[in-house]
Amino acid sequence: MIRKLIQIDEEKCSGCGACAAACHEGAIAMVDGKARLTREDYCDGLGDCLPACPAGAITFVEREAPAYDAAAAAAARAAAGGGCPGSRVRTFGRPAAPAAEPQPSELRQWPVQLQLVPAEAPYFDGCDLLVAADCTAFALGSFHARLLRGRIVLVACPKLDRAPYAGKLAEIFRRNDVRSVTVARMEVPCCGGLTFAVQQGLERSGKDIPLRVVTVATDGRIAAEE
Repeated sequence: MIRKLIQIDEEKCSGCGACAAACHEGAIAMVDGKARLTREDYCDGLGDCLPACPAGAITFVEREAPAYDAAAAAAARAAAGGGCPGSRVRTFGRPAAPAAEPQPSELRQWPVQLQLVPAEAPYFDGCDLLVAADCTAFALGSFHARLLRGRIVLVACPKLDRAPYAGKLAEIFRRNDVRSVTVARMEVPCCGGLTFAVQQGLERSGKDIPLRVVTVATDGRIAAEE
């Protein structure tokens, strides 16, 4: 079958191993000091490894390849004692927060799902845009006050959504006067695909729009801002 998967340029590969660590499907291995796609049937085509590569050695291609075998990849991870960091079960022993006055929502538009919004919705023109991974609003208690206030929001999940984001984002950037873009992502590797899609969308649009990336830890902290 013809499908999308990653391709590694061994000449560019520095052998750092970052892509192999980021690939939660176990499709990439280090062979003779170079990263190699050793199991095409384990590659889900989401590209979690792309933003992890400092050398820019990984790209997407569409070609003849075996179908993605999610069950086999999961079984291999279980046998190796590993798994997707985004699916790892954790609990947080927090005391219950004291009751407080209801906080007003900072949401300014509808719909919010990236796949549902029309590219020429009137609220995009002249906006500051927030592209947020689904989980960020649940993990970060101050999400509305700290990230959503004054922004139009698009919500997406690179792990669960199969539709490509970069093309839709490029269309939104190209057709509207977006003033700035903030990406809110979780610290898990698969969320790197959201940052990469926004970067690709900006590049395809041909516009120079300021970009900020906020990374939220699974325990609710702001882990990084860049």
